Amino acid sequence: MGPYFIDRLRALNLPDVAADANYQLQVEDALSVSRFERVVFVDAAPAIEAPFEMIEIEPLAEFAFTTHSLTPRTVLALCRELYRKTPTAHVLAIRGYDFGIGEGLSEKAEQNLETALGHLAEFIRIGTAAPHRRRARLRARKTL
Repeated sequence: MGPYFIDRLRALNLPDVAADANYQLQVEDALSVSRFERVVFVDAAPAIEAPFEMIEIEPLAEFAFTTHSLTPRTVLALCRELYRKTPTAHVLAIRGYDFGIGEGLSEKAEQNLETALGHLAEFIRIGTAAPHRRRARLRARKTL
């Protein structure tokens, strides 16, 4: 879902928005994050009820056995530790349904992606830092 989201976000040509897609978050992403005042991590989420949820997050070092995949909170913690910067950060989780190998998105996932994209565009436009959870109608990790 992530590459589809990033492609559509880029197509909006929003001013002052940089978009980057990674399969997994890595230690090196802390440097990228340090260059921005606000960041949004986008990820597919199979276990949420709503089409999407957007929540503000804080830095927290959550290291596991391997550093081949980090959480957004850990990337923020590394950013703070290594570069002395802590941008405002959110996670945008988009509900997905089928995470097997296949072609494209399901119709429901496509609708959820479009709903989340509209919300993110508005979030960027008005510049609010308020967390948003939408209750109505992911595993590749992507960063913006």
